[in-house]
Amino acid sequence: MDASQSAMSKPVSTASTRRVTANVSIAQYLIQRLQDYGIGHMFGIPGDYVLSLYSELEKSPIEMIGCTREDCAGFAADAYSRLNGMGAVCVTYCVGGLSVCNSIAGAFAEKSPVVVVTGSPGLKERSSGALLHHMVRDFRTQYEVFEKFTIAGVELSDPLTAFAEIDRVLDACDRFKRPVYLELPRDMVHVVPPIVHGYRGSSHVNDQQATTEAIRETSRLIEAADCPVILAGVELHRFGLQDELLQLAEAANIPIATTMLGKSVISERHPMFIGLYEGALGDQAVTQFVENSDLVLLLGAFMSDINLGIFSANLNPARCVYATSETLRISHHHYHNVGLKEFIVGLVEAGLVPQQRSIPEQLSSTKRSSSKHSEPGEGGLRTSWMMSRLNRLIDADTIVIADVGDSLFAATELTIHERGEFLSPAYYTSMGFSVPAALGAATARPDHRVVVLVGDGAFQMTGQELSTLIRCGHCPIVILLDNHGYGTERYLHAGDWKYNEIHHWEYGKLLDVYGCGKSHYAETELEFEAALQDAWNTLDQPHLIHAKLVEGDGSDTLKNLADRMSKTVG
Repeated sequence: MDASQSAMSKPVSTASTRRVTANVSIAQYLIQRLQDYGIGHMFGIPGDYVLSLYSELEKSPIEMIGCTREDCAGFAADAYSRLNGMGAVCVTYCVGGLSVCNSIAGAFAEKSPVVVVTGSPGLKERSSGALLHHMVRDFRTQYEVFEKFTIAGVELSDPLTAFAEIDRVLDACDRFKRPVYLELPRDMVHVVPPIVHGYRGSSHVNDQQATTEAIRETSRLIEAADCPVILAGVELHRFGLQDELLQLAEAANIPIATTMLGKSVISERHPMFIGLYEGALGDQAVTQFVENSDLVLLLGAFMSDINLGIFSANLNPARCVYATSETLRISHHHYHNVGLKEFIVGLVEAGLVPQQRSIPEQLSSTKRSSSKHSEPGEGGLRTSWMMSRLNRLIDADTIVIADVGDSLFAATELTIHERGEFLSPAYYTSMGFSVPAALGAATARPDHRVVVLVGDGAFQMTGQELSTLIRCGHCPIVILLDNHGYGTERYLHAGDWKYNEIHHWEYGKLLDVYGCGKSHYAETELEFEAALQDAWNTLDQPHLIHAKLVEGDGSDTLKNLADRMSKTVG
């Protein structure tokens, strides 16, 4: 499970990272190193194989937040990491670890640096040969499962290497922005290694010759282009390269579009931002602007089906520069060991001549923010109309979290004011992400208002995590879009199929069960408007707005998506 050894970044200074490790146990060192990476909270559920570690965590500055389910803890840690830089989840052996697999797989797919810490049977008790509870097949099963969707991992069973292995694994998490796995047998928690250890930092060297040549070739292409555009992706957020992106765009006067997963990688009110590129699925003015460009700089973008509008994107590879943390392709030329940051910074410093391409008025941030929408009336609720009303309220202190389905597709119409404040599983698309993700977001940014957009199907999967939000004193606004089931699938596979129906819940009564918050029920535009205004003006309690949608409602993006995907669903 070792991370690859390709060099991508400059050596890290070691002067400030050495620490005294005498009389420090394995668990204490792990906790210290998690704090070094800015982790102040962990999510999870205790179990007997991890109770000793939980006790150490409770005595430490790290706050342990118990969740209702392990997969919810994983989603919460994922969202926390997206806003904080790194997150962590701590669960017990197998019944906890295997339950968290789906959310960690999503974090791997979308490059979210989550540290998975798990307990396991003690080394001494394994030697008896008895079948121990929670075990599946053999003691390596859980480790081997996580090997498939973590970038590095270790079982901390050797005191002589434990500290160095913790350093290696956490460094990989930070470097590659992917989940990692740390398994701590319960009889190793308090073991003090008989060694002196000093963290030496990472030492990854960028290939300077390849970088220089790549920058030179790209600079020539930019200066020769008449109408270049930047298509920015989520990696720019994960690696903290938003400022470098803006420096490049402003210095060369190149407009910026983003992918769906990269939505809000920069403020969507920035004058260089033209909108979300979704191929044939999205705003056709944005699509035409991008696809009519004679040079597309794809920076940190995933070439996934959703990001490419179910492969409706019409991007000629010969006119593209595709740069991510793992690969760099300029037209049909491939460069290796070129860091994404070094590449972008090099373009900024290349002294590019500003382009003369102007942004059409209909794509300007001023035009988008001033768009008018109908005032509320007695009509039934449609998702896109609700997004237009929400758009008038969200500000720089609002984090929007969208679950999959039309919660996500309609939310692409929102204008996010600050960078990184729109969260969704837009690539992995796992239902149930949003409510537990709100817990992670509210924990990472307690000074922000968190707005959740979730369908009734997804809410019935993980909505109980609203209980944990309330227990922790957070006050989200949860807008529940009720179309009595799996509305996206109804569009994907036409027909009156019973498997898309779910049981009706009186969602508003859940807040009575949880003992806090205010519920609202809305079937008309006027009712929704009143509920939204009340929720927005009352910051000291959580709100659940049960929005009953017009039968068969769907955003334009969902309808376009369904039109393309229905041909493959069958």
